[in-house]
Amino acid sequence: MKGPLPRLHAVTDQRIAHRPDLDQLVAELASAGGADLALHARGRALTGLEHYGLSCRLSVLPSPLFVNDRLDVALAVGASGVQLGHGSLAPEHARCLNPTWWIGMSVHGLAEAEAARAEGADYLLAGPVFATATHPNREPLGLGVLRQIAGLGLPVVAIGGVTPERVKGITAAGAHGVAAIRALWDAADPAEAARRMLAELSG
Repeated sequence: MKGPLPRLHAVTDQRIAHRPDLDQLVAELASAGGADLALHARGRALTGLEHYGLSCRLSVLPSPLFVNDRLDVALAVGASGVQLGHGSLAPEHARCLNPTWWIGMSVHGLAEAEAARAEGADYLLAGPVFATATHPNREPLGLGVLRQIAGLGLPVVAIGGVTPERVKGITAAGAHGVAAIRALWDAADPAEAARRMLAELSG
């Protein structure tokens, strides 16, 4: 049975996956965010074994683990959710592997969001909402498009240029939560950054 969908999502990339202080960062974030923080194992350049190792290191209670794209890894580590990209299985097929997963889809516009809803996604990871170094060549959605996507009725997690100062505007546009990479993992105090974002989300 699914627990609540976390409102804050800390997403890794291959750079973060190889950080020597990763275990310390994970412990700090999980301690600060608890069950309302999802830790996402993501790294497109990682091998299957590396993705599995990363997922194991992110399996820190009470924060649920979400695995991006690698459904075999998600099954192996007992993940709470999966985040599907355009090359992944359709949500209906992923749900056959584990009906208790939260199944999200990454979308970059209203048309993709409508298609993901039709395919049976449980939630949408929408972005980039603002300009971000992670995808420097991708046009930001802006809060207006985010509001349209949220209007489709699925929980929306906004990603891309998310900072604590921007969370209020994001939730005002109808988003359920936010996801971040640099604003959490690269923060001077990751635990404090997580607490600030959660305070803005619940405020």
